Amino acid sequence: MGLRRNQDRADEQDRTQTVVREAIAAERRDLAGVLAGLTPEQWDAPSLCEGWRVREVAAHIVMAFRYSTWQVLGGMIKARGSFNRMADRAARSDAESLSASDLTAVLRDNLDHPWKPPGSGYEGALSHDIIHGLDITVALGLGRSVPADRLRFVLDGVNPRQVKYFGVDLQGVKLQADDLDWSYGTGTPLTGAAQDLLLVLCGRKLPAGHLHGEPSQRFTR
Repeated sequence: MGLRRNQDRADEQDRTQTVVREAIAAERRDLAGVLAGLTPEQWDAPSLCEGWRVREVAAHIVMAFRYSTWQVLGGMIKARGSFNRMADRAARSDAESLSASDLTAVLRDNLDHPWKPPGSGYEGALSHDIIHGLDITVALGLGRSVPADRLRFVLDGVNPRQVKYFGVDLQGVKLQADDLDWSYGTGTPLTGAAQDLLLVLCGRKLPAGHLHGEPSQRFTR
């Protein structure tokens, strides 16, 4: 019986990973469609990532498809061991050397790329694509809603360690989605769409009108 349970558990994990990978491909396909429709002015508009335009965010999204492990390690050595510093330099360089159509094509050509963030699974890859896609679409006011089934994979994996990584102070604040049955934390309610609250968790400040409740000004541009 024990072997059967283990096999059933392994089969279920395989099915889940297949579904997540399908969600990753669908999200990349949708985002490539968004990028293909942007104007030159929108490509050069600020994103929600501080200091990055839309084109830097797009360059960062596709970095994993273009850089080998050795290139990343070499970049980190040059950046004195800082992945964030290396990623920033790469995004800025690639944003200047690659055209909007180049960046879009790289994303479209890698819908099924098996990249996963170091130390993470495919849920981490889906989270990466969703969050950076929102950095673009929310900043531009495009009104795109990430499908709920994709958001669920990300929201259900949120934990205090991730929140600490982004340096967000949620002391005394309860995030409460008004479009999904999801909440995080305790305290005074901060309400909004689940995808907007995900951005709050990731340290982003949102345009006015996205968040509601007494703490909303703390997390609004």
